Amino acid sequence: MALYTENTLYVYNSLKGFKEVFKPTVEGRVGMYVCGPTVYSNVHLGNCRTFMSFDMMFRYFTHLGYKVRYVRNITDAGHLENDADEGEDKIAKKARLESLEPMEIVQRYTDDFHNVLRQLGCRIPSIEPTATGHIIEQIGIVQDILDKGYAYVSEGSVYFDVEKYNREHPTGSGTYGCLSGRNIDELLENTRALDGQSEKRSSRDFALWKKASPSHIMHWPSPWSEGFPGWHLECSAMSTKYLGETFDIHGGGMDLKFPHHECEIAQNQVHSHSRGARYWLHANMLTLNGRRMSKSTGNILNPAELFSGENSILKKAFAPAVVRFFVMQAHYRSVLDFSQDALEAAEKGYNRLMEALDKLPTLKTSKDGSWDVNEWRSKCYDAMNDDFNTPILIAHIFDAVTEINRIDASQSSISEESLKTLTETLEAFVYDVLGIQKVEKAGRESEVIDALVNIFIEERKAARAEKNWALSDSIRDRLSAIGITLKDGKEGTTYTIEE
Repeated sequence: MALYTENTLYVYNSLKGFKEVFKPTVEGRVGMYVCGPTVYSNVHLGNCRTFMSFDMMFRYFTHLGYKVRYVRNITDAGHLENDADEGEDKIAKKARLESLEPMEIVQRYTDDFHNVLRQLGCRIPSIEPTATGHIIEQIGIVQDILDKGYAYVSEGSVYFDVEKYNREHPTGSGTYGCLSGRNIDELLENTRALDGQSEKRSSRDFALWKKASPSHIMHWPSPWSEGFPGWHLECSAMSTKYLGETFDIHGGGMDLKFPHHECEIAQNQVHSHSRGARYWLHANMLTLNGRRMSKSTGNILNPAELFSGENSILKKAFAPAVVRFFVMQAHYRSVLDFSQDALEAAEKGYNRLMEALDKLPTLKTSKDGSWDVNEWRSKCYDAMNDDFNTPILIAHIFDAVTEINRIDASQSSISEESLKTLTETLEAFVYDVLGIQKVEKAGRESEVIDALVNIFIEERKAARAEKNWALSDSIRDRLSAIGITLKDGKEGTTYTIEE
């Protein structure tokens, strides 16, 4: 497929703090790395928003004709309970609490993660590496950083020397804090009494390798100790292994800017004299009824419970396709709040969109048409080329929905060429780029419902022929009360069902 080159794609680079033209490192190819989940519990919708956002970007690059290598890791070791490099490994702690092997925990929640993302319409990444599968590469990077003098060994653990890096960092690399905008001199010394804190020369330093305590379940041999790699190290190792020392996009949630991505950049600069990614993109958080959604606060929604309606926060089930449509209605860099009212509004919009798409094959065509579909199509690309602006794209899509409904209701026509362009563009953006799936009704159940509703339509038609307006209105109103709306037109009566 040839690249779509009508417009220039701009992306917001967190490293620079503004939007800039996207130019791939290798013409026609995109290398994208996204920080995946730490698999110690069920994935929640706040996590899912990030992965849906980068799935949308993956889809759009593919749609434009790029050959995309999308790498998304699985953190199955090394992620401690806090950012001070202390506490238990999250997976090992869960394994201990449930009396299971750590890899049982990893398998259980990796499967859950995959299942939820599949339901939400996310494509499988090109490569999905694990931290435990790349211990050798991580040890190699630690040794290289030690050899270059930017790390030190303390009681079997290895720490990155942030202060030395800021004094002597490679020319043009930027200091520690260049991504998050934090000034190292303003980072206060950590005065809390934390076990092992005295191992560090400074609380600003971060772990490259941690010596395992006797009770620590997951550990590997290294030149320094039996231990495990630091959380930040795995992404440096896996992103550069599969995408090269300099690649295009590194993505993740806004909460990973500091310290995770900041540490990655510093590691990469010392190891390979590159920041790794040229463009750093971050998806914003998801809130629930105005409060941040996170495992630590307990203010979370389990996707399975949301899809089934068995959650205690929202009193109704919502289809995964509706949830994805809701997420795409907000820009990936903006905060998005989940609520019952917001999801119900999204559900109505989703149904209206699907109904319009169903009407496309039935629209009348002619040789001429007054609607400039090509201008509308260009607006859709303009929206996506402006840092993946999905809410503006959806607004343009609903301009098309309005036009489709107008043509259908008035029994007017659209040119054959315009209908072809309209259909191809809508299907490409709705299904392929936004990843909005069509919810199909169950076969036999759908047939029975259709037959029953048509019986009522025929009864109402007979009542109207006999001028029995009371019965006609009663049939219409009783169907409306259970979510079935009748629509009278020149070709007869049709109906829609509110989900």
